[in-house]
Amino acid sequence: MMEFAWWYWIIAGFCLIGLELVVPSFTIIWFGLGALVVGLLKVLWSGFPLAGQLFLWTVASISFTVMWFKYLKPKVNRTHSGQSKEGIVGEAGIIIRGTEDSYGRGTVRFRIAVLGADEWGCYADEVLQVGDSVRVVDIEGQVLKVTKI
Repeated sequence: MMEFAWWYWIIAGFCLIGLELVVPSFTIIWFGLGALVVGLLKVLWSGFPLAGQLFLWTVASISFTVMWFKYLKPKVNRTHSGQSKEGIVGEAGIIIRGTEDSYGRGTVRFRIAVLGADEWGCYADEVLQVGDSVRVVDIEGQVLKVTKI
């Protein structure tokens, strides 16, 4: 029967961890750490059977991966949606295209560009007239909700 020495697992672990530098998937590293766990256990228990080594490597690797994704991985908003809200809510501008009713969409201009644009589409719960001063209270996609000030 094939026998794996402890240092096979250690080298395999470091190779997998090093492979993470080439292929940055942040999953290979957990399989490398699993191999290191098996290698360290194999140092302590030289008669550890191969089936047990493979089972431990599988369980350790999956456990590290699950722990990363469930507990350790920072909660990242990958869509970055809603991040623009903090940068634009509260800004004041002037209506340069008004609305005929409260369902219409107007255009607000800011003195200084906000989030890369100085003019934004907007709406309000009330009719907006050209020259009205408004303040941004919310953003929905690419349209601002404003109120008169």
